Amino acid sequence: MAVSIEAIRQLRDMTAASVLDCKRALDDAKGDLKQAQEFLKKRGIEIAAQKASRSVHQGRIEAYIHTGNRIGVLLEVNCETDFVARNEEFTRLTKDVAMQIAAADPRYVRAEDVPSEETKDLDDAGKKEYLKTNVLLCQPFIRDEKMTIQDLVTQAIAKIGENIVVRRFARYKIGS
Repeated sequence: MAVSIEAIRQLRDMTAASVLDCKRALDDAKGDLKQAQEFLKKRGIEIAAQKASRSVHQGRIEAYIHTGNRIGVLLEVNCETDFVARNEEFTRLTKDVAMQIAAADPRYVRAEDVPSEETKDLDDAGKKEYLKTNVLLCQPFIRDEKMTIQDLVTQAIAKIGENIVVRRFARYKIGS
């Protein structure tokens, strides 16, 4: 089955994947956009897993001051090369993550950072809710509640082609 250019364009707009990846996904999905989108999501996770062991010694410090100047965020996100650190996609990612921190007020970057005594008395559902509230990478993205911040980072890794790590952040609020 030949895949139309319009279908490739539509899938590319939905996922920001490369034209070739969109064509392959649509070929594998026999033209079904939803199935092709799932294929690309799985492919992005595979790519991110392959790159996870690479060292990240470059990156960007993102500063975000929320409207009204009452909340500010400093965020460190690392990548493999300084070329990517200046990339528009990487910059957009850091801005989105900094805005997420200002809006959602997480306490930790990763689930592994949470001290065990904070969740020891919680059942599985309680732990999941605690992580969703207090861990940046587990939080639903403020611009798209269907994806987490980890999903956002994974998409960026797949698109940019380098390992990306959210290293640390500080959130400041007047009066706290």
